[in-house]
Amino acid sequence: MDTILKTALKYRTYWGKEGGITVSGGEPLLQIDFLTELFQRAKAEGVHTTLDTSGNPFTREEPFFGRFKKLMDVTDLVLLDLKHIDDVQHRVLTGCTNKNILDMAEYLSEIEKPVWIRHVLVPERSDDDVYLEKLSAFIERLDNVKRVEVLPYHTLGAFKWKELGMEYPLKGIEPPTKERIENANRILKTEKYKFNRRK
Repeated sequence: MDTILKTALKYRTYWGKEGGITVSGGEPLLQIDFLTELFQRAKAEGVHTTLDTSGNPFTREEPFFGRFKKLMDVTDLVLLDLKHIDDVQHRVLTGCTNKNILDMAEYLSEIEKPVWIRHVLVPERSDDDVYLEKLSAFIERLDNVKRVEVLPYHTLGAFKWKELGMEYPLKGIEPPTKERIENANRILKTEKYKFNRRK
């Protein structure tokens, strides 16, 4: 723990006034106790803390919920990946429900925790206008969103599946066109959030 924080603090002059540390994954919420302690120590040093998560482990049931609230006490910003607004299609894309993930987004709004929403645009999966409109409407209901980002799907990780001898689940799907990316940015109103500050 001390080594990790000391290593991060070496770059403090590079961060400037707006920077800090971001923990991503994998899924960092799977190591929530370690993460909480890291963020507690970072806050003691006056460091801005950001959690980059898919939200998949989230539940309002105990013991997770109490631990999550403790983490949020020392988290300044959450980068939340909303892969699909439709539960059925989210299961097709990821194999998991999105109900708890959307509930996490709503909880973060309830506690006014600053959030950046990130949406990976996957052709044939998550770039249908109907779903983008529903996602946009959901985001509009939240009171804490500081930025919305469209992340175009790419195939750079496909080789990892091959090396593991596994079938790539998005085989044959190409990255979205420039037009579809622009369309998603328009529907999700990303320009509305473009100049929001980090906090």
